[in-house]
Amino acid sequence: MQKKIYSMLLLVLCTSFISSCKKNYLESDQYFKDRITIEKVFKSKVYTEEWLAHVFEELKGENVDVASKGLTPHNFADDMYYGDRDRDFDPSKTELSYNMFKMGLYTENDKQSSWTQSYRGIRNATTFIHNVYMNTEMTAAEIEDYRGQARFGRAYLYWLLLRKYGPIPLLPDEGIDYTKSYDDIATARNTYEECATFIADELLLAAKEMEKLGMNRGQDGSARPSCGAALATRAKVLLYAASPLANGNTSSFAARLIDDAGRKLLSPDYQEEKWAKAAAAARDVIELGVYRLYWVPIQETGDEATVVPPKDNNFSGKNWPEGWANIDPAKSYAQVFDGTLQASGNPELIFTRGNNQDGESIAAMVIHQLPRSATGWNTHGLTQKLVDAYYMNDGKDAPGKDSEIGRGNGSNRLSGYVSADDYKLGKYKPLREGVSLQYANREPRFYASVAYNGSFWTLLNETLERNRNQQVFYYRDDNKGNGFNSSNAYWLRTGFGVKKFVHPSDTYEGGSAARVISKAEPAIRYADILLGYAEALNELSGSYNIPSWRGATYAISRDINQMQRGIHPVRIRGGVPDYPAQVYSSKVELRKTLKRERFIELMGEGQRYYDLRRWMDAPTEEALPVYGCNILMNAQERDLFHRPVAVWTLKTTFADKMWFWPISHSELKRNKRLTQNPGWTYND
Repeated sequence: MQKKIYSMLLLVLCTSFISSCKKNYLESDQYFKDRITIEKVFKSKVYTEEWLAHVFEELKGENVDVASKGLTPHNFADDMYYGDRDRDFDPSKTELSYNMFKMGLYTENDKQSSWTQSYRGIRNATTFIHNVYMNTEMTAAEIEDYRGQARFGRAYLYWLLLRKYGPIPLLPDEGIDYTKSYDDIATARNTYEECATFIADELLLAAKEMEKLGMNRGQDGSARPSCGAALATRAKVLLYAASPLANGNTSSFAARLIDDAGRKLLSPDYQEEKWAKAAAAARDVIELGVYRLYWVPIQETGDEATVVPPKDNNFSGKNWPEGWANIDPAKSYAQVFDGTLQASGNPELIFTRGNNQDGESIAAMVIHQLPRSATGWNTHGLTQKLVDAYYMNDGKDAPGKDSEIGRGNGSNRLSGYVSADDYKLGKYKPLREGVSLQYANREPRFYASVAYNGSFWTLLNETLERNRNQQVFYYRDDNKGNGFNSSNAYWLRTGFGVKKFVHPSDTYEGGSAARVISKAEPAIRYADILLGYAEALNELSGSYNIPSWRGATYAISRDINQMQRGIHPVRIRGGVPDYPAQVYSSKVELRKTLKRERFIELMGEGQRYYDLRRWMDAPTEEALPVYGCNILMNAQERDLFHRPVAVWTLKTTFADKMWFWPISHSELKRNKRLTQNPGWTYND
């Protein structure tokens, strides 16, 4: 009977934003009946927990941070693309292809579940926050912790809405009064600053509510947050609020993004202190002392011996965490993502949905990354721009970097290939025979992330030994089906695949997803917070005293030692030398360098799409043509294959309407005070 009451209550409360549930609310004593039902639910620990679980269910599906394109195309920007589901090659496909996504050809009806899910979860979380005190089966500390979890859930859902749609309506804390008319309950969009301030304040309160029981709560795949997760999300929210899109935006787009009363929703007034607040929030996470970057010990012998970076007279002579002398940088980075670690055993995962993204999870993404010779779809690849961004192992730029897009330094790309003798002598490790020297002597994260032409795939879950340990080429005449094939869509448009997230055992033999190791989603990880800390500090000219979350005061300024506190762990774990002194001394140069660091370190983690927008770099970066290998060339024309060309199958542009996702027509009809994002038309 109690389960039936609980289900009926969810049916009443779990409706879309400003839905029709108000229609019969005035009938007889319905309010009192609902109140009795709420009391029955929240007095029970079991049903209280079920209610909270329903809040976190709303973080799945299109609300995930990292997943394949079926859930969120935002995981693909100018770094990673998907080549399947393209009606240009398969007219039967009706889903949102990469080209439609990149050309702004999506509509107000595409990928809109996030709006409905988020507001449903927000209302359910509000009900929880206001009623969990009734519970008679939990201690006061448990009640406070559960309230903090619900508050985090509500704030995170608002954060997902803000990031995707821009400024959105904040609901009254007591919820919508459905006894009022539709016109009375219509709600205008709040400003970006109002949204960010509310979310940050809520996350701070959530952290304090979870401090006693949730400080060190491990990630167990259930998406239940910790105190650190609340503080880390707050740091990200404040970093976005300090960034150019929301801080001092005087663009024509910002002038047109207004509420129903004509109020500008993006602030044209620049406030440097916002960067100081973002830095202090990131430092709150660092000072917890709970999180650290994961690392793997060096392996000195055998086939899996560590490829040791060259000496740099700094990091190379010290052990972790001051240096990389005793670690394997490539494996240290790769194993954060490939499923080697369970969520609860990964020291740098701050918040994750575990393996529970729903639908096209990271494992599904990996299936699309695997080569055809492993029965994979062979359609998710990388751009030349991303491949060029990776450093050489001595910290210098790769020769010929970005020359095709007008950013080169006049150098030419390397010619030549690994010979049989080179391979026997162990030269150019981990490259094998026949691989272009353009990919030699690159930084360890390159080899953990990029499937270049001729890279090596272990595929250890293949049942037949002959199908394991394959060198995979993407030439047009490849006899294993990995190269260009005009008869289907299953080929890499740029000739670069994706190794990140792929476990050494992963394969899709027999079309079985069971042969792909489960992956924990890196929704928020410590490296992101460290780089955000350095970025925020770099933007400061003055000094600020900002309170910590526990009440002490930080003196925040552009302190190089503090910036290195954020930068050094990422560079050391990546096996890359420190930035030169002249980079640290220049705010402009360090800004460029940190953007590149995020491009590399956070590739494929759902960050790049939003980073380009908050920095206001999207009009330039997303409109540049995509370059890659000339995949129409065969093995006899390998020099031409490795000469970058513009990829005609991957289109690019940027229009003002692409700053934020459109709000659906149905929501605009329900809420007469909602205004559409500029560039999207709406006729009643």
